[in-house]
Amino acid sequence: MKEFRRSRRRQVAEIIQVTDSMTELVIGHVGNVSETGMLVMSNAPLVVDALYQLRFALPEGISKTAFEVGTHLLWRDQASAPGQAWTGFRFITMSEQQMQQLRRWIDAPGSQYA
Repeated sequence: MKEFRRSRRRQVAEIIQVTDSMTELVIGHVGNVSETGMLVMSNAPLVVDALYQLRFALPEGISKTAFEVGTHLLWRDQASAPGQAWTGFRFITMSEQQMQQLRRWIDAPGSQYA
């Protein structure tokens, strides 16, 4: 089966926690990231078609780049572990500077793609 995604999705080797900025609760960790969204393994009761303000930091050399983004939860599928779900978020707000940093990180040499 061939995939027809518009944006490349970079696999994440490190544990990158995702925090709900409104509640300050960690909702899960990043599975992969593209310019348009991200896959998150979630351990929080999230609602499909809801809007979330999320925060996460991508590793970039020694320092980390923090992102604060508005997202739309497109889908949610139960994972094999109880209380966990795979969740697909679409980015709806992100600063231009953060988008440029995200593009550089996705396109960095040595990246692996989903």
